[in-house]
Amino acid sequence: MKLRRLLAWLPIERLRHPPPLVAVVRLEGIIGGLGPLRRGLTLARLARGLERAFALDGVDTVALAINSPGGSPVQSALIHGRIRALATEHEVRVIAFVEDLAASGGYWLALAGDEIVADPASIVGSIGVVTAGFGFAEAIERLGIERRVHTAGERKAMLDPFRPETAADVAHLEALQADIHEGFKAIVRERRGTRLKGDDTELFSGAFWTGRRARELGLIDALGDLRAVMRARLGERVRFKVMGDERGWLRRRLGRGGDAWAGNLIAAVEERLWWGRYGL
Repeated sequence: MKLRRLLAWLPIERLRHPPPLVAVVRLEGIIGGLGPLRRGLTLARLARGLERAFALDGVDTVALAINSPGGSPVQSALIHGRIRALATEHEVRVIAFVEDLAASGGYWLALAGDEIVADPASIVGSIGVVTAGFGFAEAIERLGIERRVHTAGERKAMLDPFRPETAADVAHLEALQADIHEGFKAIVRERRGTRLKGDDTELFSGAFWTGRRARELGLIDALGDLRAVMRARLGERVRFKVMGDERGWLRRRLGRGGDAWAGNLIAAVEERLWWGRYGL
């Protein structure tokens, strides 16, 4: 009896029956390249961390902590595809947890989850495609600046911000946007299926909603936060392993060089505009 009591105090029981393990992967920021000091979410940056998360010994669930206003549709698709491939390969469940925002490409990432959970006040949706820019044709004319562009290919300089916009260029851009939008809608239908409850004209209009309304529309499955939901499902003993950024401290602080400040200033402004679209 004394021996049994002694063994009960030892960690041997934990070795035999370890508590469930949840790998947490943070997907935060604009999707795509930004600059050497302000790197966005890309498959190249995330691939190693994702592989490590799914390969953890005894991992029960990979939790995606998402906070993104979107960005590159290509990188959104690549990251989404890699997550689904790893989930299938390792037979591991994926749950996406929306923090402040999963809009546009950010929602595309959330679709990699077998389930999507958001806070009631999270912003979710924006299933559409946007291209934004400025036109400076009249400005440079007033300043007496002559724009000189020489191309091989009559449409090589299409949508040049220093030249007047043409109907043909706009039509071409709209066709590209429509093509990308159809691909986005196909992913939403594939991943959400019969859970979708809203009308297509509403769901795919580019509008965005709170987490509470998104659940009513079938865009997410539940309301809550990562730790509370996982503890409720797997017990209080559940362990969380946060997969960190692979970069060293110096690289995180300085990037790839100190002479890129101008590019990174522009990237910072662009990033602020992305978040500002959603009031954040």
